[in-house]
Amino acid sequence: MRGGALEELVNMTNDVYRARGLALIQKLPTPITPVQMNRETGNIELAYFERKSTVDYIGVVQGVPVAFDAKETSRKNLPMDNIHPHQIEFMQEFEQQRGLAFLIVRFSLTRQMFLLPFENLMVYWENAAKGGRKSIPLADFTEEMAVHSSGRAFVHYLEALSNYLKTKGM
Repeated sequence: MRGGALEELVNMTNDVYRARGLALIQKLPTPITPVQMNRETGNIELAYFERKSTVDYIGVVQGVPVAFDAKETSRKNLPMDNIHPHQIEFMQEFEQQRGLAFLIVRFSLTRQMFLLPFENLMVYWENAAKGGRKSIPLADFTEEMAVHSSGRAFVHYLEALSNYLKTKGM
């Protein structure tokens, strides 16, 4: 499974959540400017990104605003290079507005998925910026933040999100 496939599973999960009235989450499109179009098919053949995107998803879960990105790695760690400064900046600003920001991380080698709260991500981000480790090891992800499949919710992250909210006293 590649990053696009993970996003598709998250999209299907979000459809299930919406149908059940559990959450309303939208995939944010990456803004592009078409440069070359195929006049016969109407398809875009060449385009460029207008600006840096923020995160993959934004929405609300039972009254709690959430913003998150889906990341996948074929290693036994999540390289900090997979996370971009503009994403960190957006998630930081989102949390300052009392929203919850996080990553959903899939380790393709072990087929494990986890929710990584923004505050935990920031510890690694800041350490890396100071010359420390440039990745987050799989061993640092906890079972409480594990994301499993449940029925048609292939990336059932609400359970891990609920666990996280409990640790925050929410």
